[in-house]
This record gives sequence, structure tokens and C-alpha cells, in this order.
Amino acid sequence: MNTIIDKRFNQTRLKPARLGFLGVGWIGRNRMEAILRSNLAEAVAVADPSEAMASEALRLAPDAKIVTDLDALLSLDLDGIVIATPSALHAEQSIRALQTGVAVFCQKPLGRSATEAAAVVAAARSANKLLGVDLSYRHTIGMQRIRDLIRRGELGKIFAADLVFHNAYGPDKSWFYDKSLSGGGCVIDLGVHLIDMALWCLDFPQVAEITSTLMKAGEFIDRLEDVEDFAVATITLANGAVLRLTCSWRLQAGCDAVISADFFGTAGGASFKNVGGSFYDFAAQRLRGTATESLTEPPDDWGGRAAVDWAARLAGGQPYDPACERLVDLAKIIEDIYGSAKLTSITPETGPI
Repeated sequence: MNTIIDKRFNQTRLKPARLGFLGVGWIGRNRMEAILRSNLAEAVAVADPSEAMASEALRLAPDAKIVTDLDALLSLDLDGIVIATPSALHAEQSIRALQTGVAVFCQKPLGRSATEAAAVVAAARSANKLLGVDLSYRHTIGMQRIRDLIRRGELGKIFAADLVFHNAYGPDKSWFYDKSLSGGGCVIDLGVHLIDMALWCLDFPQVAEITSTLMKAGEFIDRLEDVEDFAVATITLANGAVLRLTCSWRLQAGCDAVISADFFGTAGGASFKNVGGSFYDFAAQRLRGTATESLTEPPDDWGGRAAVDWAARLAGGQPYDPACERLVDLAKIIEDIYGSAKLTSITPETGPI
């Protein structure tokens, strides 16, 4: 697995980072395995409420120890901590680690709100510690090639992008459906990846306007505390481009997932799509009028690359990276998608209210 290490840091300083892993369910173990396979870090300890999960994680690192909680991890003179816990805990746990002088790699979302995300970034800045979030789709080869085309101007001016993420299933943990714990539904769970991808490709332009429609079980959301399972949002950028997002849980999609990001420019287009309904296999194409040109095809072992990139930078001695401040901008967009949705009630008798 190739990882680019920031050239500002002396690569001779590279030594395995001492890491703790907080939350080692499927996603936590997957990121742990990717990091350890890179030889950029060693696992000092793991913590998880499930003894079975913690024991399973130790199969990846037999010399690591199992500890009870975050406090126990932070007592072990760690260089960094990898957090894969429920969303409601991300901001608080990240801040505590950073304030202790420990770098953080956290699952998305960094916070349930822009305020929480900003507090984590402020803690990283104050501690001068590296902060990363698992926005992993940036690290697919397909999206990196599309970004290169856009940045080189080969597609002309990008004026529109269609972003789609339909999951024919849905989260299997109850906290996802409690907005106070999750921060929201499919938008903050799935849509966040696509919005981040698009903004990253376009060099993070300012947002001019956001409008959205949110639904739950086929009905318009009519309470602020409801968690959406279908969403449509239009994000108009200050440069005149328009991003259109559609995402859902448990959609009758005819396959496991429908995931795509299509970019349209004045001199060409580019398309990133999952293959055969897969959550993991993606193909990318360049579009020229009625013709297509393949950019990438599966396989591409991309899932752990964001974590490995963070571990490489940590091992190379990188401190706080101001680029993480974009995480606050991303959280604000998600927050504005929720805030712009109209609470609507429609009945056959009365029509819109």
C-alpha cells in the first residue's frame, strides 16, 4: 500500500507510532489491521465494551493489552489513538485525547454538529497534534484520478455534480435512529462522504445556498427530532457550480448499494460508480461527449488508506495540520442541510400545510 508522507517532515524520523484503539468492532478492527499491516505503528492496547470484540482485535496484535476505557488508554504514553465508537462520543473522546497530548484518528462524523467539530479542531490546534477523520472515499484511486483531471483543468469549468449513495440496508444499531446520539440519518452517515469528495475535488469552494428535502418511511419529516432515511439536497456553490445529493437507507435499490459521483464540466466529464452493487468495488471513467474512457477498474484496496495516511504522517512527526479545519466547513454543510429542510405535512384532504 503506497502512502505519501508530507515532505515537510524528515522521513528519517519515521518510527512506529504507539497507538491505542478505542472501539474495535468491524470498522475499528479493519482500520487497525490496515495500520498494522503498513508497519507504521504498533498497537499498544485496545478498549471496547465487548470483551469478545477486544479479544478478536488482539488476534491482530498479540502483544497488545486489553484495557477498560479511554482513561486507561491515555495513561499508556501513546502517540495516537484510533477512535471507532458511536457518533455521540466522537467529539468528547477526541477532545480528551488531544488535551492529553495524543493525536487522533476518528471515524466520521467528527461531531454531531458544527459546534462539536469546531471544538475538536480547536483542541487539536491548541495541542499542536495531528487530527484525522476517516473520509475514506477520497483515497480511492478512481476519485484521485478524477480530482487530478479537475485540478489540471482538463474538464473545463465544473458546473454540476450528481452525488448518490443508496444503501439497501440500514444501520443495525439503535443509536443510529436517535438524533441526539447520531446527529442525523443517511445524510450524516452516507452523504457526508460524497459531499467531502466533491468539495475536495473542487478545492473547497464557498457555499452560497443549500436547500433540502428529508423523508422518513416515505413521508416528509415533520419533527426536528426525526431521523431521515431519504434525502435530496441541492448545494449551490459561490463559483456557480451546483451539487445535487441524493442518499438513503433501506431503499428498494435492486442491489446492495448504488454509489456514484458524476462531475460535469464545459470540456468534459468524469464518473465514479460502484460496480455490481458493491460497497467496495468502484470504476471511474472520463466522459467526452458520447464516448467514455476508463480511468480505473477494481480491485482497489482503499478502505484503510485514510487511516494509514494518518499513521504515516504521525510516524513522520507531523503536528497539527490546518487542513483539518475543512472538517468544520463540512460539518456546517451537513448542519445546513438539516436546517434548510422544511418540516412538511401533506394529507390528501388538505394538501401541503
